[in-house]
Parts: sequence; structure tokens; C-alpha cells
Amino acid sequence: MNPRMATNQEDNPSGSPLKGEPVFLAVGRLCRPHSVHGEILMDVLTDFPERLKPGVIVYIGSQHQPMKLRSCRWHNQALLVGFEDILDRERVGGFRNQIVHVRADDRPALPEGDYYHHQILGLRVTTEVGERLGLVTEILETGANDVYVVAQQDGPDILLPAVDEVILGIDLEKGEMRVHLMPGILPNSSPDWG
Repeated sequence: MNPRMATNQEDNPSGSPLKGEPVFLAVGRLCRPHSVHGEILMDVLTDFPERLKPGVIVYIGSQHQPMKLRSCRWHNQALLVGFEDILDRERVGGFRNQIVHVRADDRPALPEGDYYHHQILGLRVTTEVGERLGLVTEILETGANDVYVVAQQDGPDILLPAVDEVILGIDLEKGEMRVHLMPGILPNSSPDWG
């Protein structure tokens, strides 16, 4: 159960969208202009860079300014992008250090059991016996698997590894994650070694 990286936490720290608001997913960060033809280097933040191609609408910065991609090609480890109606270095340089987004409703479908981070953030977490633990407030990416940080109302955060033995089910309609608490997961508890 390894959700792919995709978040929108600029306007809503929980990462979950406000009711009726579109969700934007970060796909890149604009770096510096390149050449005199209005192109700019972009660090890629998406697992799906192949979806960024001429004609695609992206949204720049925290105001989500819509821009149509005029060109898009690899340059070393970054993408070199150009926007329609911007053909000079100085004008495109105004976008330096801005985050590039796409709308979440334009995202590709993930395999069953995989989720985007914005779908996980804000979920209520309950145990298999119905005990409420708290809300998922952060996702830590580790080498082996992600770890969900669950904020309790009264108590320290709980760290849940995103593995099938712990995460029993996710119901996006109900906004809920059902989990099995293995020994040693709860803070101030120790694993049963004997």
C-alpha cells in the first residue's frame, strides 16, 4: 500500500481539499530561465512526467495561474518547459521558484491499493475494533515503505508503517482508515518479545 507522492498543502495544511474546491497536485518547481526563447528549467516532482507535454494546462504558484505548455523536453535531470505567449527570458524568469501544479481530476488512475498523498492526509484512523486513534496529518517517505503520522487528540503522535499487516483498509468515501496495532506501535508501549 504505497501511495505515490502528490500533495497540495499550500492553502490547506491537512492536504485535504476544502469542500467544493479543486485539488491541485504539485508536479514541478520552476528553477531558472534557459536560453533566450522563454524556456525555464523545472525540477520534476511527479511520478508521471510523461503527462507533461505541449498543450497541457498547468497552474503556476499559490494563485494557480493557468498556463498552457508550449514545449516540454528533458535537459539533464530537469524538464525544460516553455509556456504559450511567453517567448522571452526576462518574462519567464518571473516564474522562478514557483511550484507547478495540475488539477487532481486530471491525474492518472493508480493501481488498486495505491493512493495519492492528498487522499490519505486527513483520514480518520480507527482500529479493527473501532477505537478512534486520530487523523493522518503527515506522510513520511522512507526507503522501504511510507509511514503515516497519526495525530491523537490527547497524546503523542502514532507512526503507522504503510504495510498490509498494519493498514487493513482505506475507505475514501467515509474518510476512514482501519488499522491493526501491532505490538510496539503505540507510543510508550514495548513490543512483546517473549
